[in-house]
Amino acid sequence: MAAEGWLDLGNGGEARTEWESLSDAVREHPAALEIRWRIEAREGRWQEALVSAERLLRLTEDHPVAWIHRSYALHELARTREAYDRLQPAAERFPAETTIPYNLACYACRMGDLEAARRWLTEASRRKSRPAIQRLALADADLEPLWPEIARW
Repeated sequence: MAAEGWLDLGNGGEARTEWESLSDAVREHPAALEIRWRIEAREGRWQEALVSAERLLRLTEDHPVAWIHRSYALHELARTREAYDRLQPAAERFPAETTIPYNLACYACRMGDLEAARRWLTEASRRKSRPAIQRLALADADLEPLWPEIARW
């Protein structure tokens, strides 16, 4: 909890210190792995974040956050095609989760597949209010090629 508190306060260094003080057994708990991923992401340590996300996914494959974290780390490692391919099965598996289709739209757009990006944005807006998705999308550089269309929603 202390590591999470430091993260919420924007202090990744203190969060890492708290996380490293955990016992080996506690470090393997899904909640601890989630915090570790957040620390590594904040530090831009994407290869380490990928490893943490994959460990988390092995323990909690029935929770969408691990799927999302793994693909986000892959995307940050410039492995966007792999991020897309590995996240796509989660869209059907977690039909109420908005972040999955939203991130798939971002990845598709980055890969130049604007038609797929449109479909995924439509799916995200079906799962959450369209105005909320519009606000997110218009601030997301990954979706810049679609900003004129999104602004007209």
